[in-house]
Amino acid sequence: MSKTDLKFYNNHPYHPGGGMIKRLLWHYVNGFVFKTSLFPVYGIKAALLRLFGAKVGANVQIKPNVNIKYPWLLTIGDEVWIGEQVWIDNLVMVTIGANVCLSQGATILTGSHNYKKTSFNLITGSVIFEDGVWIGAKAVVNQGITVGSHTVLTTGSIATKNLEPHSIYQGNPAVKIRDRVIG
Repeated sequence: MSKTDLKFYNNHPYHPGGGMIKRLLWHYVNGFVFKTSLFPVYGIKAALLRLFGAKVGANVQIKPNVNIKYPWLLTIGDEVWIGEQVWIDNLVMVTIGANVCLSQGATILTGSHNYKKTSFNLITGSVIFEDGVWIGAKAVVNQGITVGSHTVLTTGSIATKNLEPHSIYQGNPAVKIRDRVIG
């Protein structure tokens, strides 16, 4: 039986874009402004994301201790809330629609590894949050997932497949437990 052998790992042809200097600058801006609780000013955070290539809508609130891998691979709509300790691990594009809430500690993953290969190859897939989505605290959305319009992924749940619009999902893996009816 074959075994994983990480010395053969090679993520070619993956490249995050942005160039080496831009990635280095972002590393420090992310660390000193976004991943700290010492810098709570939303408008400046949105402006910095735009400066690094993100498309950011109006009235975006980014709480303290947020980690964003690559802003040039991020689109955020209007009226979005990103809670404390959210991790957007966007190796590829993450699109966040309008009126989306990513609650405290939510993790957005766009990459994983192919456990069937001895070389543990990188696997990536974009993540899309349509308008009105709510991702609960400590929930995880895996690579290649689309969360349909006005869907809720409850606290601590893990999305491993696309989530239908106007639904509430719960568990690991997350399953639909009912329709979301907004009154």
